[in-house]
Amino acid sequence: MRSVRLPEDLDKELEMLADQKKVSRSNIIKEALVEYMAKEKKYNQPYELGVRYFGKHGSGESDRSVNYKSRIKNKLRDKHSD
Repeated sequence: MRSVRLPEDLDKELEMLADQKKVSRSNIIKEALVEYMAKEKKYNQPYELGVRYFGKHGSGESDRSVNYKSRIKNKLRDKHSD
């Protein structure tokens, strides 16, 4: 069991909404917390944040991660050979 302190104006709005919807204030607060936590969970997943970008722009080279050392050596050799 938790208790929550609300500013007076927010408490009045909550009371009015509860009366209007014929539900308890606790139910409204529970629903709001469930929705908030679901939203936070969704946005706090790093993979979910980047999933739309993964694989969107490829180099077309399937062995790029395997040959990165040789590419770096070649670039350095070309740079210093001038």
